[in-house]
Amino acid sequence: MLFDMYQRMLLIRKFEYAVKDLFARNIIIGALHLYVGEEAVAVGAMTNLQPQDYVTSTHRGHGHLIARGVDINSMMAELYGKETGLCHGKGGSMHMADMNLHVFAQPVVGGGLPLAVGAALNAKLSGNGAVALSFFGDGGANQGCSHEAMNLAAIWRLPVVFICENNKYAEATSSDYSVAGGSVAKRASGYGIPGRLVDGMNVLTVYNAVKEMVERARSGEGPSLIEFDTYRFEGHEEGDPWITYRTKNEVEEWKKRDPITYLANLLVSSGLGNAADLSKIESDTEKRVANAISFAENSPLTPIEEAFSDVFADN
Repeated sequence: MLFDMYQRMLLIRKFEYAVKDLFARNIIIGALHLYVGEEAVAVGAMTNLQPQDYVTSTHRGHGHLIARGVDINSMMAELYGKETGLCHGKGGSMHMADMNLHVFAQPVVGGGLPLAVGAALNAKLSGNGAVALSFFGDGGANQGCSHEAMNLAAIWRLPVVFICENNKYAEATSSDYSVAGGSVAKRASGYGIPGRLVDGMNVLTVYNAVKEMVERARSGEGPSLIEFDTYRFEGHEEGDPWITYRTKNEVEEWKKRDPITYLANLLVSSGLGNAADLSKIESDTEKRVANAISFAENSPLTPIEEAFSDVFADN
C-alpha cells in the first residue's frame, strides 16, 4: 500500500509540473490551479474508497482525479482541448470529470458539497453501500451552500465525508483571518457530527483519519467533517504573484514538510525500499507523463460540430 501511495503522489507531482511547463509555453491555455504540496490528502483519502463510491472535486482537482485512478492520457488530452479528452476537450482543467469512476468535478467554490450530499442520498436510498467524499478548501468552507449541505447531510444521516483542504489561503486571503474560531473542523459540533483537525502533510495520518470516517459512514452512522492542515507550494493559479501575500520563507518552511519526501524517507528507513526502487518509480512516472503528452499531441481536435453535444438534455 505504501508503494502505491508513493507512486500516485509522485504521479500527481510530475503531472502538475509538466502541465505548469506546458502552460508557460502557451501550449495549453485557460485557468490552471496546481495541486502541488497537497498530494497526501487526495491519495490518503482515496485509498479508502471502493468502486461504487463517489468523489466531488474542486477547481484544483487534478490531484483528486489522479488519486482516484483516472487515466492521465485522457486528462492531458482534455487540457490540450482534444477529442480524446475526458470531456472531449470541452471542459478543460476545472471541469474534468470521469463518470465511470464517479468523480464529479466543478469549479464553483463550495459547489461540490451539495453534489456529494445528492450522491450520498442516492447511495442511502438505493442501498448500494456507497460513500461520498467531498473535497473543498478553506474558502469553500465559508460559502453558504457548505452549511446547507452539512446541515442536510446531518439531518438525514447521509454517508458523506466532508474533507476541507485548508491550504492556508483562499486565493490571497489567509484562513487565519477568514475562518472564525480558527478551525473549520470546530463547525462540526454545530451539526452534531464528528469533526477532526488532522495533519494533511502525512499520507498515513490522512489515510487513517479518512478510514475511520468512511467506515462510520458506510455502516450508517452518518456524515463527518475532517479539516486537513496542508499547503499549496504554488500560487492560487498560474500567474498569481503569491509573493504579495506570503513570504518566500513561509513557503520554504512548508516545503520542508513535503509529503512525498516524507514518504520516500519512510520507505527507505523502514527497509521497505531503497534508493534504486524510488529511482525506478520516478523514471517510470516521468515516462507515463511523457506518454500522456505524446498521446495528447497526437490526438485529433474536437470537431466544431461537437460544440453543442453533451450540453443539453435530450427530451
